[in-house]
This record gives sequence, structure tokens and C-alpha cells, in this order.
Amino acid sequence: MVVFVVAVVLIVAKLLAELGLAALNRANVRRHADRAPAAVAAIMDGETYRKAVDYTLAKNRFGVFEMGFDTGLLLLVLASGVLPWLFSHVGAWAPGAKWDDALFILFAGVLLSIPGLPFDWWGQFRLEAQFGFNKATPKLWVMDKLKGTALAFVIGFPLLWGLLSLVAAVGALWWVWGFALLFGFQLLMMVLYPKLIMPLFNKLTPLPEGELRTRLLAMADRTGFKAATIEVMDGSKRSGHSNAFFTGFGRFRRIVLFDTLIAQLTPEELEAVLAHEVGHYRCGHIPKMLAVTALIQLGGFAAIAWLAGSDWFNPAFGFPAHELAPAFLLFGLLGGAAMFWFTPLGNIMSRKHEYEADAFARNAMGGPAPLVAALRKLAQKNLSNLTPHPWFSGFYYSHPTLVEREAALAKDA
Repeated sequence: MVVFVVAVVLIVAKLLAELGLAALNRANVRRHADRAPAAVAAIMDGETYRKAVDYTLAKNRFGVFEMGFDTGLLLLVLASGVLPWLFSHVGAWAPGAKWDDALFILFAGVLLSIPGLPFDWWGQFRLEAQFGFNKATPKLWVMDKLKGTALAFVIGFPLLWGLLSLVAAVGALWWVWGFALLFGFQLLMMVLYPKLIMPLFNKLTPLPEGELRTRLLAMADRTGFKAATIEVMDGSKRSGHSNAFFTGFGRFRRIVLFDTLIAQLTPEELEAVLAHEVGHYRCGHIPKMLAVTALIQLGGFAAIAWLAGSDWFNPAFGFPAHELAPAFLLFGLLGGAAMFWFTPLGNIMSRKHEYEADAFARNAMGGPAPLVAALRKLAQKNLSNLTPHPWFSGFYYSHPTLVEREAALAKDA
């Protein structure tokens, strides 16, 4: 009973903190709604700023309602006994087997995602559409959900089966080998994802010959970044938002640009954005983030092994003691409530990396002007919130605000 109460307290505390931060952010945005601060007015014209304020407030209201629903659903699921019921019924298919435990986790994940589908639909076809961002059709949205579910079973089932089978194969230290299996799989997916998974959802085409390709390849060469190819992704079939990233490593590395990004920026500005992405590579951010991720995952596996081995954790939620599959699922459901409080620590590191990548791009471009121009356009096109409450941005933002990034670029120029 005590364990269950602690879990409920963690879940409710997380919700209250989220609601409090959302209220602070909402109040700060409204405080500047009629008149943008001078630094913001220099970035965004009045009409666009007003629309960005409306978009931010609409997302805030929708997010608050969604957070409340998700929390209520989680508490209901944990208290109702539906998960132990599902575990016993799926386990009856093949008592003692591990494949039915893997199916239990997947079935539970799919069933828990269903109540959230109306929110996902509303966010896409109402909120995003209201501000001109949605480009997807209902058919495409449904197909994305079906493909995602199919991939969860095709990829997730053998991975979970392997993880759950490690206990019998290697004994008490299964969690070390489990971490190695998952981390190795993630590294493999960095290579396979753009080749096998991404094309299932988006069309990738080589960037055509021309000024843009020449400039980007020249910049990559002079900064020591060798990529196998530069590809354009048809992100515009789902959203008006834009992005750029690189994926893979070594000779499998490739640069991916959203077609919306190419449409919004000049060749020089795109070069600056790519220089920023290259900066992450050249500054060693990728291996640093992988190392942090590895440590967190290793700690997570150790925690699951400890909880599954205890006499009190599983029974607190209606499951048999020492069963690994329920411990995996419960850790996934409750881990976010515990790790939520450490979110700012990861974002501090991420924002530091963004400043370093900005500085790299500034040096690669011979000054801050191209990157500043690109960031301003992206803020305008994406209706970014340029007046977040400091506590909200400090807790949630993995990137510094645009005002902060411009100040840093100007200071170090």
C-alpha cells in the first residue's frame, strides 16, 4: 500500500509542477501580449508576434487539458487492476514462456495509447490547422498510426523477447547484458533508421545539383564534416514546421533537410543552419550525449532488476512478485514521474551544446549574421514563443531562447 501511495504522490506532484509552470508561462506571455519587449520586437513584426502569442496560449490551454487527462488515466489504470488482469490472460497463452510477456508489454502500451488518440487528432487537425501548420490528411494520419503500431510489434517484440529471456540465459547480471543489447540496438538503428524506417513515412530524395548543394558540400568540406549524401525530406506533407538534422555515423552519415526549410531560407542561411548542425559533430556533442544516455539506461536497467527482485514492488500494483515483464511496464509508466525532476539538468547540458554549435557556425560563416537571419526566419515561420517565463524555459527548453542565442552570438563575435 505504501508503495502505491508513493507512486500516486509522485504522479500528482509531477502534474502540479507542470500545471504551475504552465501557469507561469501563460501569465508571462499574456503580460507581453500587447507590447513585445524591445529585443523581441527586433526579431518579429507586430502581426506575426500577435499570432505567435495566440499560438502559444492555444498550445498552453490544450496542453493543460491533456496533462490532466493523461494523469487521470494513469491513476485509473494503476488503481483499477486492468493491467494485472491483462497480464494473467496473456500469460495463460503460454505459461512460463517469455514471448507472451513481451506481448503483454506491447499490448499494454498499445491499449494505453488509444485514449490519447483524440488529443493527437485534435492537436493536428484543429490546433495546428488553425494556425496554418497542418498539411496532413486524415488518411495519412491514420496510416502513420497503423505503421507505427506495426513497427512496434515487428521491432519491439523480438527486442523485448530478447531482453526478458536474458534472466534465464545469464542469471543475476541480466540487466548489464540487457543494457548492452538495448544500447547496441540503438546504435544499429542510427544506421538503419534512415534507410529502412524513415522511408516508410517520408520520401527522401538527393538534393539536386545547384548553388545550394555546392555551398553545403563546400561548407562541409572546409569544416571537416564528410557526409555520404544530402537528402531532402518531404516534411511539408504533414506540417509547415521545418527542421534539419544529420543521422548515422562514419561513412553512413547523411544530412537531411526538410523541404519546408529549403523553401523558407536562402542558400546562405541554410548553410549557416547546416554549419550549426556540423558544430554539434565537431564539438563532440554526439558521443557526449550517447554517454549520458548510456549511463541513464544502465541505471534504469539496474533499477528494474532491483524492483523486480523485491517482494514489495509488483504486489503493490496487483502483479505477482519477481515477475520481470510487469516490472518493465511499471518502470516505464512511473519512471517519468520520478525522472521529471531531473529534466532541467539534461537541458542545461543541451543548451550549453547549442551555444557551442552556434559559435561554431558563426566562425564557419565568418560572422553571426547568416545564422541570426536564419534563426529569426525560423522563429517567425514557426510562431515561436519569444517571451517564455524563465522558470518554464529553464525547466523545459533544450535550446536557449532566440533572444539569448542572439545575445551570445553578439557578445562573442
